[in-house]
Amino acid sequence: MPLTGAKIIWECLVREGVDTVFGYPGGAILPAYDAMLGYPIRHVLVRHEQGAAHMADGYARASGRVGVVVATSGPGATNLVTGLATAMMDSSPVVAITGQVGSGLLGTDAFQEVDITGITLPITKHNYLVTRAADVAPAIREAFAVARSGRPGPVLVDITKDAQQGLAEFDWESAEP
Repeated sequence: MPLTGAKIIWECLVREGVDTVFGYPGGAILPAYDAMLGYPIRHVLVRHEQGAAHMADGYARASGRVGVVVATSGPGATNLVTGLATAMMDSSPVVAITGQVGSGLLGTDAFQEVDITGITLPITKHNYLVTRAADVAPAIREAFAVARSGRPGPVLVDITKDAQQGLAEFDWESAEP
């Protein structure tokens, strides 16, 4: 059955055993926030994205599980940087999911477009720019595997708005890294 990329995000998180995410809504991540209501995941609404990143880091340290933080593009995503750097230095498994402008607007200096994958490259184990709904599940599954493997650390998955809104078949098994 086809699902939107936004619903695929939450399907993946549920199957990864995530029960809590920390975040702050904004324009480019709103499709994911709209889809969240149908899933049994607790969302901790923060007052600032930097706090959400630190909370996901603290959650990972206290629980031994992967901490998850959600933010929008532009300043929302850049506010995660200090928390991701902390998670990298202290080997905390964190997955950051950020919204991004539509794929047709990438590289045009569109409103709130920031190259967050480029910015976070030195402070994450790996990061992804997802531009198609069909690539959401493989990117998230691999992000969790990378965050947990070897020396744990943060991974960022940047998902364009059109990838969140687009439809794709969801096959958990074939998305395995």
